[in-house]
Amino acid sequence: MNWQKLDQKNIWHPFSPLSEKPVIQVKKGRGVYLQTIDNRWIMDCISSWWVNTHGHANKQISRAISKQSRKLEQVIFAGFTHEPAVKLSQLLLNLLPENQSKLFFSDDGSTSVEVALKLAIQYWKNLGKPRRKIIAIDGAYHGDTFGSMSVGERGIFNLPFFDFLFEVDFIPFPEGDGANSIAKMREMVSDDTALFIFEPLVQGASGMRMYTPEILDELLGIAKSKDIICIADEVMTGFGRTGKVFASDYLNHDPDIFCLSKGITGGFLPMGVTTVSQKITKTFDATDYAKTFFHGHSYTANPLACAAAVESLKILGNQKCKDQIEMISKKHEEFVSATKVPESIREIRSLGTILRIELRVNDPGYVSMIKEQIYDFFMSRNLLLRPLGHVIYVLPPYVIEPKELKKIYQAIHQFFEELEKK
Repeated sequence: MNWQKLDQKNIWHPFSPLSEKPVIQVKKGRGVYLQTIDNRWIMDCISSWWVNTHGHANKQISRAISKQSRKLEQVIFAGFTHEPAVKLSQLLLNLLPENQSKLFFSDDGSTSVEVALKLAIQYWKNLGKPRRKIIAIDGAYHGDTFGSMSVGERGIFNLPFFDFLFEVDFIPFPEGDGANSIAKMREMVSDDTALFIFEPLVQGASGMRMYTPEILDELLGIAKSKDIICIADEVMTGFGRTGKVFASDYLNHDPDIFCLSKGITGGFLPMGVTTVSQKITKTFDATDYAKTFFHGHSYTANPLACAAAVESLKILGNQKCKDQIEMISKKHEEFVSATKVPESIREIRSLGTILRIELRVNDPGYVSMIKEQIYDFFMSRNLLLRPLGHVIYVLPPYVIEPKELKKIYQAIHQFFEELEKK
């Protein structure tokens, strides 16, 4: 049977035109590698869209899922609970700031943001002091549901839906010293501002754009002066990606709400988690049904996903994993400091396990013409580096070895040389 033809006939792939060239069929994964049906071994340098923290087919997580599947695969989460969910809640709350008190489970990053927005808005409603204004940051990507699209950048990802998105005030992306963003934040906040949502320190989908903890702390201070609910979208930055467990760990101000997903299960199963502070939960703690949070998902706190997440967090807490994160971070820093930036490159920068390379092009953005050239160059060397338009980034699983990072860096230098020839 020709699986590739059936795929082209039957399947609609994400973020891809229907006329896109044939896709690559993967047979299995091991560590940082993907094996295709024609026995190519491709290094997954981006953790398969940032989810695969501990390498493909991690045996420890796989065993935990298998063991759980023989006990309980799924149960309604209204009026019931189970051990993996309770274990996970305790593990997460131990990692998060002390102000976080409860978890709400959902399905993915978009839904974790959707839950956060609804909780923040209903918080003010439950207080009897409804607020309507929302502030976000230019260039943000928070997901593909209507709420998460509304607080994200108005661009190609949501162009057909502009007329259906709710109004949001955007401050400029905090470049340089962030003075423009801080001034705009001071101008925008008011007694009617309900929430401020942000990707802490790194805007993922817009090109791994980075800014400093000092600027974000200033923005949070302004928001908190008006008692505004602050939402940290840690879907991409969480679970070690920035060198700390959460990017918010670099801050002095604690967010009121955290949105978590991607790396939470080590890349095995989909899961979203929204965590909230006691300040928020106490406004829902009433017998009045009007103050109940009427939101849920069929697979809320799925036992298999919870079991995977519990095991993934155990691995994350091991010294070996911490050493790997530190090694990747240092290797990225060494690459940045040792690389002579050619004219074709606008910026090379890293934060934790994230390496970012922005090319100097005439058409910057997600649909830049250079995107396919970048992808094909690295795939011809069996390196999966799916660029964000004109931005190359490396975000590997934590099991990657120094020799494998060296291979990636060497290929990047070769790409630089190709660019300089043109």
